[in-house]
Amino acid sequence: MNTAMTREELEQILDRALQEVTERTAGVRLHQGDRPLGTDLCTVHITFDKGFSTSLTLCADTGLLARMAGNSFHEDTVTPEDLEEFSKEYFNVLCGKVAGAMFQATQVPAHFGPPTFYHGRYEPEDREAQFVLTYCDEHSEGAQLIHHVARPHGESAAAGDEKEEIG
Repeated sequence: MNTAMTREELEQILDRALQEVTERTAGVRLHQGDRPLGTDLCTVHITFDKGFSTSLTLCADTGLLARMAGNSFHEDTVTPEDLEEFSKEYFNVLCGKVAGAMFQATQVPAHFGPPTFYHGRYEPEDREAQFVLTYCDEHSEGAQLIHHVARPHGESAAAGDEKEEIG
């Protein structure tokens, strides 16, 4: 059973899933870039509680998520409740696609808890970012998909291209 993959393989899975789900569910095309996020942000976070000891966070410009929600709901304006509902459902679908792709690559079944929505930037206390994929759209609004790993006890996280145990 293959339970290890390179960081690049994981990045490709996350990138492909994010771009496909975003275009299919919200009609928005995102491309990788290095443009910084604005100051009005929302964050959606999940933790894998079976199969992988990682978590994912999507931090995005509120305007981008609102436009995605409006496209999805076929509405010109969205309420704060609509924004939260859309963001959690969108991220749930995205993480389901990621879990499916991870299973195909590793044969490790994964399960994740329900997404949690936050206004502003949220960073889990017991985890550290392993890598960040940064995106922007045609309106220069952006998002970051952040892969978190458990914070080592008294150690700095190893970065690099070596294979990482994910199961």
